Amino acid sequence: MPLAPYAVHSASSAGRRYPEAPHPYRTDFERDRARVIHARAFRRLEDKTQVFTDRANDHFRNRLTHTIEVAQLSRTVAQALDLNPDLAETLALVHDIGHPPFGHAGERRLDELMRAAGEAGFDHNLQALRTVEYIENAYPAFRGLNLTFEGREGIIKHSRDWNVQRNPELQEYRLEERPPLEAQLIDITDEIAYSTADIDDGVEAGLLTVEQICDAVPIFRRTYEEVQSEYPCIRQKVCLLETIKRVLDRSASDLIATSARNLEQSRVHSLHEVRHAPARLVALSPEIAEERANTKGFLYDTLYYSPSLKRHKEHGEQVIAELFGFFMAHADRLPSTYRQMAGLEPMHPDEHHLLVEPLPRIVCDYIAGMTDSYCLEQHRRFVLS
Repeated sequence: MPLAPYAVHSASSAGRRYPEAPHPYRTDFERDRARVIHARAFRRLEDKTQVFTDRANDHFRNRLTHTIEVAQLSRTVAQALDLNPDLAETLALVHDIGHPPFGHAGERRLDELMRAAGEAGFDHNLQALRTVEYIENAYPAFRGLNLTFEGREGIIKHSRDWNVQRNPELQEYRLEERPPLEAQLIDITDEIAYSTADIDDGVEAGLLTVEQICDAVPIFRRTYEEVQSEYPCIRQKVCLLETIKRVLDRSASDLIATSARNLEQSRVHSLHEVRHAPARLVALSPEIAEERANTKGFLYDTLYYSPSLKRHKEHGEQVIAELFGFFMAHADRLPSTYRQMAGLEPMHPDEHHLLVEPLPRIVCDYIAGMTDSYCLEQHRRFVLS
């Protein structure tokens, strides 16, 4: 498939931190995608909370299934816009790889603990970059995954802009410039995917009702009634799923159409012009953006801050805090690699570019990489025993 001139072309990649010979039948971004899929941190997403920590229902999304849904949507949008689908899919697959156990509650608690320890805090995008740059250790020639510059850049820039004065360590990622279009679309496809999926999971969990959603979310009500009119004898569950699919398709189609219109009106003809555009060019129309904001507001009010989930969130935060405190006081109980990273024992001769860092950062790395189940097991072993 020919790519647009403003797409990221693999042949024009800024390359890898550690140079590698070209692969005979895979592009650089195809190799990036494979490295993410085969990473241990990626596999662990299967047992990390998306919204529901309760594993009683096999149909609830976890970080991995959510990530796969975002990747599918991102590749579709990229192809429709003649962007690089391999880069877009790679960025979707890696976008949540830095999340700790227990969802956003776990991230919030780790951030508090790090700040209290005098460190810079915790951000899952920065942790994702740290994971692919430093923590993953499966290659003899280099530390990390040695992703392309565009892959690493997209990890941190897909969802926000950074200030080089506040984050000088990120200066190499061209913070004064816009990210490529393949990175710009990830934040929106992520939101489209989770806001529709969370309605499905919320109803499945018994925390939301179809009537409640229809009363609060106009686009959902209109679409639900449309499906009922077409299929008057349909079961409510199937009607719900068809409604969700249509609402998702409406948002994705609008994202493609609005972004295409923005590209045409801005008259960009190169990646350089994308990087220097006055604003991001991948966007939803005002009408659909308002619909998404309405849906998100409803989910925050009725699901994300639901009293039914509060106990699970608080327990996850407590587990993380107590484990953090234990390993800070008993660093000798950390695995050997992490003790080396904290300078507590000699480094293995084959460790590449291993830096000695403050103990709070190393403890944070260890806990952030844990699955929900492993975090609970470690808590039982070290704190409750």
